[in-house]
Amino acid sequence: MIRRAIPDDAPALAALHADSFAKMWSVDEFRALLHDPAVMSFVAPKGFVLVRRAADEAEILTICVENAVRGSQLGVALLRRAAAALHAAGATTLFLEVSLANAPARRLYAKLGFEEAGRRRAYYGPSEDALILRAPLPLGNATRSTNIASAKQGRSRDAD
Repeated sequence: MIRRAIPDDAPALAALHADSFAKMWSVDEFRALLHDPAVMSFVAPKGFVLVRRAADEAEILTICVENAVRGSQLGVALLRRAAAALHAAGATTLFLEVSLANAPARRLYAKLGFEEAGRRRAYYGPSEDALILRAPLPLGNATRSTNIASAKQGRSRDAD
């Protein structure tokens, strides 16, 4: 049910992104990303992921899953599909930024083997820091304990 996204998917992706994030991306921004040859996007009926590759590194630009299906493993399936495509294209490492306040996402990334590579102070606003996470490709499961799921909030706001 997961397929590659096409530029005609931009309005649906923008709508889901607007429901998921305070700083939403426009239809035109999604359309431009979907035309970028370095960007891959995979979509399912209730979610999507956008990733970008540069040489042997890649980054998750965004991932969205409808609230009603969060916890259903759709996010995991989207990430695994994107990671497999990136690895097949030559990427060996996958990066992302995640808010310290987003505990559910941090738990998901920890289960997939992501580890903290750094922090960006005030990345999501004056009081919301981001963790920079990294995982080797092909993406697997965590093989050793990781602390990203329980990272200290520091200056960031508490999760609601």
